[in-house]
Amino acid sequence: MQILVVDDEASIRELLTFNLKKNGYEVTAAADGREALAKAAGMDLVLLDIMLPEVDGLEVCRRLKADPQTSGIPIIMLTAKAEEIDRVLGLELGADDYVVKPFSMRELLARVKAVLRRSAKDSQSEKGREETLKIGGLRLDFSSYQAWLHDEPIALTPKEYELLKLLVTNPGRAFSRDELLERIWGYEYYGDTRTVDVHIRHLRAKLKGAPAVSDAIETVRGVGYRFARRTA
Repeated sequence: MQILVVDDEASIRELLTFNLKKNGYEVTAAADGREALAKAAGMDLVLLDIMLPEVDGLEVCRRLKADPQTSGIPIIMLTAKAEEIDRVLGLELGADDYVVKPFSMRELLARVKAVLRRSAKDSQSEKGREETLKIGGLRLDFSSYQAWLHDEPIALTPKEYELLKLLVTNPGRAFSRDELLERIWGYEYYGDTRTVDVHIRHLRAKLKGAPAVSDAIETVRGVGYRFARRTA
């Protein structure tokens, strides 16, 4: 597995590189945002600091998720910032996880393994499937991991796609936030369940042109979310 470590502090790059290699990963390092963008293609995971020179980490995340060549690469944000706004921005831009410095190396390695395991499982489960699901003006192609709204492609992050797919393929079923975290993120999230709310809010905004879908993603008070109806 190829991991890109992006941090402007040499000591942190060296620490992460040493421990990741010790655990069997191949590691490439980058000291700034421009270097990260140049090296990201072909990686299996990106460990990305927010406070970077040249191009900051949030912008790097946004560009990687917007590029079809790199949009499927999972990203774990690394930062000394602990404010909620930074966590929310990272999640809204498509980051898969968020770790605040200083962090335990054991915890970080556990998250790396979990994200890579989930990514591999997603890739394997999608192979050979050609089912296309149509709901109102929305069309999902499970084999290509793509979505269209009124025949126009929608830019969904991998987690947004997975969340939408789970909801629309289980109409009427209410999922708790904890269950959604476990099913979509593939492990017990170390942060809090607001990550689910962030992704649901983004989904509703991106699908507002298809009310049959966006309005059907309902909040179940005290529980979580469900897809209320399925319209052909």
